Amino acid sequence: MSDLAIETSGLIKTFGDTRAVDGIDLRVPTGAVYGVLGPNGAGKTTAVRMLATLLRPDGGEARVFGHDVLREADAVRSRVSLTGQYASVDEDLTGHENLVLLARLLGHRKPAANDRATQLLEAFGLTDAADRQVKNYSGGMRRRVDIAASILNTPDLLFLDEPTTGLDPRSRSQIWDIVRAVVAHGTTVLLTTQYLEEADRLAGRIAVIDHGKVIAEGTPGELKASVGAGAVHVRLRDSWQRAEAREVLERALGTPVQVEADPSALTARILDGEARLGSAEQASRALAELAEAGIAVDDFSLGRPSLDEVFLALTGHVTEPTDDNDDERPTTAKEAAL
Repeated sequence: MSDLAIETSGLIKTFGDTRAVDGIDLRVPTGAVYGVLGPNGAGKTTAVRMLATLLRPDGGEARVFGHDVLREADAVRSRVSLTGQYASVDEDLTGHENLVLLARLLGHRKPAANDRATQLLEAFGLTDAADRQVKNYSGGMRRRVDIAASILNTPDLLFLDEPTTGLDPRSRSQIWDIVRAVVAHGTTVLLTTQYLEEADRLAGRIAVIDHGKVIAEGTPGELKASVGAGAVHVRLRDSWQRAEAREVLERALGTPVQVEADPSALTARILDGEARLGSAEQASRALAELAEAGIAVDDFSLGRPSLDEVFLALTGHVTEPTDDNDDERPTTAKEAAL
């Protein structure tokens, strides 16, 4: 039996003249969260729809637990569940009614459907809201009901397509806890996200996608190591010296220095060094040169690069999360019937 939940080779999908997915290769191990990270329009949602059998690939191959998504679509569907970017529950029904309805459609008898709905509402912290119409729920509550609906029958693989887009930090943290709990019960999760922190917090491995292609893949640590041995963060005592400090640091470290939103802050990647000592030595030299130039430093830290810095180094731009859909058009009834 394969230890891969998903395996794709050269996966392609085009819409007219637009190649939304351009030859993606993925190998997703079972039993963990696999992150697919990319900006709006990168092709994440299109890839998920193909893997969930909602879109027909135009090229390449894709297998889910060894089953071909085209030739064995029914076998794939029996093992997966999908939560899209927007809540798909009925807003005129209560949370409990939504879950009971979907459980009945999945084949549960009425008593079992009621029991399962009650169990999930309690697990997701929605018992007090169980008898309220979903249209009166907050965005975070709707997402929790939506994810609960996806695991009425526990899937082997759960696709979560940007589940926290538009949510406040507290709601996002609640969704993260739910994802961890789902994985702890044995479900593999493929998580698409535009949020770098989300991928860093949840995913054991991450594929970075841009313009329909996988441009990097690995653990968060491996991706961070790929762009440098460390990152120097400096906060100056006097913000008016930042331009001069930037020049000093670029000369000392031999790498571009990034200005931060804080008018006194600067960040630079350290490119050299497989060994930690090399990073520390370079940072010490840079601090010494700042002191020699008469530039006072109030705060200094040396750490690993962040995923933000990884993404900037790989793509030349930063991610800009929005509430918009990906580059992909909505799924049609015909596609949903594949």
